[in-house]
Amino acid sequence: MHMIFRTLWHLRFVASKGAPLGFADVGVSQFRVWPTDTDMLGHMNNGKYLSIMDVARFDLIKRNGTWDLFTRERWYPVVVAQTITYRRSLNPWKKFAIESRILGFDDQAVYLEQRFTRPAGARSAHPGSPEIYARAIVRARILRREGGVVKIDELIEKTGAVPEELQLPEDIQAWGQASRLPSTRDDATSVWK
Repeated sequence: MHMIFRTLWHLRFVASKGAPLGFADVGVSQFRVWPTDTDMLGHMNNGKYLSIMDVARFDLIKRNGTWDLFTRERWYPVVVAQTITYRRSLNPWKKFAIESRILGFDDQAVYLEQRFTRPAGARSAHPGSPEIYARAIVRARILRREGGVVKIDELIEKTGAVPEELQLPEDIQAWGQASRLPSTRDDATSVWK
């Protein structure tokens, strides 16, 4: 339940003060590992990464103006697939950033990349530059509050996104296709083979 407070705090006091972003820009959101983020091993829990990614996505859409569009149109985003790869642990009280960027679109969804970073150490080839601790790819659909899905063409038109600036890499397209489940209108019975 505490994630709702963290999200509201971030939207009210952090994202609202951040510089405006273009639709294809990288948004950087600052966080800290709180004790409630850790697991029995003493580092940030793998599932907590996904929850905090939500907060960073809200920061991105607030700062690029999409939040206002969603509010006006009564739309909302939902994650339909995501994959994350962990490289290094985030330990209690450490500050970290999440870099979020819209990658592009397929026929149904928008794709984002999110990176958990901390400044690289002195042994790095680029000391002080952001070092990747984890990387996630997210596939999201945009839904209407009254029901139904927002078509990608309508999303692109109303956001002013320039698809040529957002070329979805082929490997991400392939992952998006491979990770799809049947439509909610189709049978999806769980039968193990």
